[in-house]
Amino acid sequence: MKYAILLSVLFLMACGQGKKYHDKEKTVAVESDLVADILNYQKEQNESFKDPDSSPLPDKYRKDFEELDFFKPDTSYIVKARFERTPNAEPFFMPTTTDRESQEVVYGIAYFTLNGTEHQLEVYQSLELLEDEEYEDYLFLPFLDNTNGEETYGGGRYIDLTIPEGDTLVIDFNKAYNPYCVYNKKYSCPLVPRQNYLRTMVRAGVKEYIAAIKMED
Repeated sequence: MKYAILLSVLFLMACGQGKKYHDKEKTVAVESDLVADILNYQKEQNESFKDPDSSPLPDKYRKDFEELDFFKPDTSYIVKARFERTPNAEPFFMPTTTDRESQEVVYGIAYFTLNGTEHQLEVYQSLELLEDEEYEDYLFLPFLDNTNGEETYGGGRYIDLTIPEGDTLVIDFNKAYNPYCVYNKKYSCPLVPRQNYLRTMVRAGVKEYIAAIKMED
């Protein structure tokens, strides 16, 4: 009887260890999928920059373009934010790098934890783009952080998002990209609102474009 009980205990312990092992396998698989998605995004960005029909680069820079400089994929910069919609927000004009102003509305506010600290960012919807069916679910997230002017563009970066079905918004900072005016002054780019400054280092996404320094010379 004692032997049977001992066998049962050992069996349960083994099952428990097996579950932990399979849970670990599942976590590794999810992690691998997320990294693969980030790498695919980087690949698509590089291909787009090489394509004369989609590249923001002037021809003289595009011809010698090889690839953008990205931070290594880091899944800790993929956050699940609590998303509070702001249906009563008033439209406003967001300044840009040119005389043009972009008509936006604060669609909602994202609350999340990053690098051990609580943050919040305003998420915008372009009233101009709403006229295009392709962008009816599009949300715009511009942000500043403590890497700006050092490892990343001084004016901040952007992230493209889609309106979520519920109250959770997934933000992948690995997909943060530079405003196109960094690559070509002919573009008019919205200036990042000061309230969207993250008091932390976001070492994910695209880095500063070195050739941009040459364009200013």
